[in-house]
Amino acid sequence: MAEFRITDTVDITDVVCPVTFVKAKVALEELEEGDILSIHMNDGEPVQNVPRSIKEEGHRVLKLIHNEDGTYDLIVQKTEA
Repeated sequence: MAEFRITDTVDITDVVCPVTFVKAKVALEELEEGDILSIHMNDGEPVQNVPRSIKEEGHRVLKLIHNEDGTYDLIVQKTEA
């Protein structure tokens, strides 16, 4: 993750869809345009749905990192939609 300067991190491993996207969206809304958010999430529905929903909101998905523990970190840059 060294190639990105992470502005903030949100952990959504404790919630299920569709609340996963809601928590990610709220975290993005608190950032400034150009800021980068790391979203820590579980495998399964969150990995399938959150990146797609983030793109539909107009933000940039920079990277999806598969962690050793079965979770993922989604790196997103906020853009003005």
